[in-house]
Amino acid sequence: MQKPSLTERKYLVTFAFVTSLFLLWGIAISMGDVLNRHFQKVLNVSLAQSGLVQFSIFGAYFIMGIPAGLFMKRYGYKNGVLLGLCLYAMGAFLFVPAAGAESFGFFRFALFILACGLATLEAVAHPFSAALGDEVKSEQRINFSQTFNAVGTIIGPILGGFFILSEVLSGNAQSDLQSVKILYVSIGAVVLSVAAAFWFIKVPPLPDEQSHSNAPERSYKELFQYRHFRWAVVAQFFNVAAQGGTWAFFINYAVRYMPGMTDEAAAYYFSFSMVMMLVGRVIGTYLMNFMAPNKLLAIYTTGSIIFCMLVSQHMGWISFAALIGIQFTFSIMFPTIFGLGLKHLGDLHQKASSFIVMGVVGGAVFPPLMGMVADKTSVAIAYLLPIICYAVILLFALKFYKSVENTN
Repeated sequence: MQKPSLTERKYLVTFAFVTSLFLLWGIAISMGDVLNRHFQKVLNVSLAQSGLVQFSIFGAYFIMGIPAGLFMKRYGYKNGVLLGLCLYAMGAFLFVPAAGAESFGFFRFALFILACGLATLEAVAHPFSAALGDEVKSEQRINFSQTFNAVGTIIGPILGGFFILSEVLSGNAQSDLQSVKILYVSIGAVVLSVAAAFWFIKVPPLPDEQSHSNAPERSYKELFQYRHFRWAVVAQFFNVAAQGGTWAFFINYAVRYMPGMTDEAAAYYFSFSMVMMLVGRVIGTYLMNFMAPNKLLAIYTTGSIIFCMLVSQHMGWISFAALIGIQFTFSIMFPTIFGLGLKHLGDLHQKASSFIVMGVVGGAVFPPLMGMVADKTSVAIAYLLPIICYAVILLFALKFYKSVENTN
């Protein structure tokens, strides 16, 4: 029997465009960690306060998850993408008045609006990608798309390091924030251009829309009868919690424990670490041809636990290399958890996607917590906290990934 292909020829253009969306929000998410460091210096905020940058970004995912899913359910995948891109651009343009006001609160508001766009794109793009072909290949398809998200996370710190952290502090906040304004206006313009291009793309009828078009709509209560879905939401919460915390203090760790390391150099190392995430996803996507996604997830998660333990010991280049290596081991977690959570849900895909996206709020909770631990102890000790998160993901990968219904 011939194995199904990654996608079908009729979906290639749509799949290519949807995959490009993963790159766009990768840029925005990883840029938040550069802003985190810049605001510490320019606006004089503490480590714990700077963690509120991630709170603003990932908190938007919690608030926007269900509205984005409802919008997608009523108006379709394409209009959901357009809404997400418009919110993304609007948030980027709000950086202009935020910089003018020199207000950390205003910047957080701009990031919140931008992240509402990212949350909408994620809620739409994951089931969209999953629907563009045979369900057997859904996790592999999402991992392939997420590979380009990793490309975006490489670009983000490079842009941030060059345009933001390379600036010599003048002592004038307005001057030091000028590069932030220019960069985000440029990003907003690019995002609007992508939205305009997607407006003209004709999306073919999708399998999940066709197979369930005449069936009565199932409720949220029925959705929560699927144990693997419930655990996917929990696992995604802890996954993004660990990821958000790891990213938020990467630059702080590098500057604190690596002699002679500057903020700009640390940002470039952060970008290099994202190359490791890209490599991890490419290898992971390939290995899924031979290995069950949950087993691969368990192996990668175990690697993350080992690396976190090494990072906490701050043993110079060994620990710093482990910090970079974490990007490799958590590379497949987000898309694989997403794919496993959507498995065998049929017409409940879109509802489920909203809740799994809401699980991203873990990234809002964990960075401030790690920041408080770092302020009271050290940045190195704070990197022990993600181990708790990885233990939950490991439990999901080994046991609770299975599609079991009516277990309440």
